[in-house]
Amino acid sequence: MKSILLITITLAGALLAQEATPRVTKRQANQQKRIAGGVADGSLNKRETVRLEKQQRELQKEKREAKADGVVTAEERKDLHQDQNKMSRRIRKQKNDAQTQKP
Repeated sequence: MKSILLITITLAGALLAQEATPRVTKRQANQQKRIAGGVADGSLNKRETVRLEKQQRELQKEKREAKADGVVTAEERKDLHQDQNKMSRRIRKQKNDAQTQKP
């Protein structure tokens, strides 16, 4: 009986952790769209795109690590938001620099 209760509590904690970062998830999807838009309109060249995609994967890994123990603490959430702010600035900077895709 105790093992069933422990499994239930563990699963509930994991489900709560999945929903603990909906804003982070939404922002990450938005940033992916911004990168894709930069590729589509030619404002991001291949090298910039590869670098930004790699940084997005690193953010995703950080998010998974924060959720791994079943609880996303306020400090972890703060770090995720700060990293996403940096990522947003990087995307804006790369999209608006003079480098473009070659035709």
